[in-house]
Amino acid sequence: MVTLNGKPVSVDDLLPLALTNVGHFTSMRVDSDGSIRGLTLHLERLTRDCKIVWHAALNTDRVREYVRQALGGQALPCVVRVTIYDPKVEMGHPADANEPHVLVSVRGAGSLPPAPLRAQSQVYERDLPQVKHTGLFGALHTRGAAQRADFDDALFVGRDGFVSEGGTWNVAFVDQEGTVVWPDAPVLPGVTMALLQQQADHRTTTVTLAQAKGMAAAFATNTSIGVRPLAAIDNTDFPVDHPVLRQLQETYLSIPGETL
Repeated sequence: MVTLNGKPVSVDDLLPLALTNVGHFTSMRVDSDGSIRGLTLHLERLTRDCKIVWHAALNTDRVREYVRQALGGQALPCVVRVTIYDPKVEMGHPADANEPHVLVSVRGAGSLPPAPLRAQSQVYERDLPQVKHTGLFGALHTRGAAQRADFDDALFVGRDGFVSEGGTWNVAFVDQEGTVVWPDAPVLPGVTMALLQQQADHRTTTVTLAQAKGMAAAFATNTSIGVRPLAAIDNTDFPVDHPVLRQLQETYLSIPGETL
């Protein structure tokens, strides 16, 4: 079931979101014990993005209540998505919409970690990359193009030549010394990325595509996939069983979840 402000959603409720695609969201993996890794960070993201998109405050206690309600009777683990939008939004006067509503949807979750990922590099930059917004056309278009070329997803490279992120994930690398390297580029500040940066030694620097292909290993991160090894970028293969990757996967799974 999908709910809007705790009530079953109607077609009329969803039309403004479908027709304008103006909103922001976060997706959270709910583990088998009902806890959520990085819950505080997810709520901080929703609050921050709500101020940017809607110039409005968000009541996170209400968000918690609606998520708890949506999870009632759901099989775990699962992924719950919280989308914030205003049903009054319209293309002619988007500035008039400033009353954020809370749309909650739930889907099943796969096992962690999923199979390694093969990525095709593509020149692309997301609009307003610091916000996890619903404007996914460009990201999904590049993903589709990569899949038609027999890859799993796209790896974005900016017009400046630096690697940034993936279609719906952050990317990081393991250099030849075994240090985790995060690209210094306009990217979504991912929750899984933030959790790992709190736990493991790392550095942040600009990374060209050539430098990326010269790394010892590469991986993708987001809430749904945890730490997912990259098996290849274009025609460059990477080991998917690098010891640093295994350590990162174990570290991530050891991070305690928070309760709603």
